Amino acid sequence: MEWDQPLTDEDVQAIDAAIQSASSSSLSKKRRCRPDARNDPEESEPPKTLRQLPSSLLALQHPNPLLSPCQANTRMRYPVMKFGGRILYSQTSIEVEKAAKELLKNLELEKRESGQVVLGLDIEWRPTFKKGVAARKAAVMQICGDTSHCYVMHIFHSGIPQSLQFLLEDPTLLKVGIGIGGDAVKIFKDYCISIKAVEDLCCLAKQKLGGHSHWGLASLTKMLISKEVFFVKKGFLGHFTVY
Repeated sequence: MEWDQPLTDEDVQAIDAAIQSASSSSLSKKRRCRPDARNDPEESEPPKTLRQLPSSLLALQHPNPLLSPCQANTRMRYPVMKFGGRILYSQTSIEVEKAAKELLKNLELEKRESGQVVLGLDIEWRPTFKKGVAARKAAVMQICGDTSHCYVMHIFHSGIPQSLQFLLEDPTLLKVGIGIGGDAVKIFKDYCISIKAVEDLCCLAKQKLGGHSHWGLASLTKMLISKEVFFVKKGFLGHFTVY
């Protein structure tokens, strides 16, 4: 076509037909891309640009999948408390006896210096979930006198040798823990050993701090030292009789 010549009626009609054909083709492609599109006048309007939330708010909408719903809604996260000392594990009767003697020796030195000794004590056993099935025997005893050593004794295999029995029955050695009264009853039923001088930290917290109807290890750790206690879920249901 010569652009310097005037357009005829036929040329104008041809151009108009080409424009309509191109518009119809473009609209058809859009509808194929959007199968849910409807035939209404608003379809031809350009899409509205939605405001995007800042990344900080998006993070709240999609919390860490590793956290439980309660943890995800926690207002403040504290650093995880880590034990920086040595964990001393003993399994046989000879090993537990040796560990208990070593612990008693250290406690005597501490008693001379400070006049009072406080031990953290906890026991573990494999739970049962069947009705009518007797509870399994206490399997693991954990004793900690300071931040440098924690004694883990596999009493399911070793039993409670003489030195450990002496430690548990010594009324001058204060044993503390969450629900330690129940642990003392469990040891008496399973091993006929009576743990002397026990103090339940849950009851003590109610007297000193108030507030909570039931203070646990995690809540006390947050309140007193602003730390988080990390629990391994498998640990609560672990097979503590296996070594």
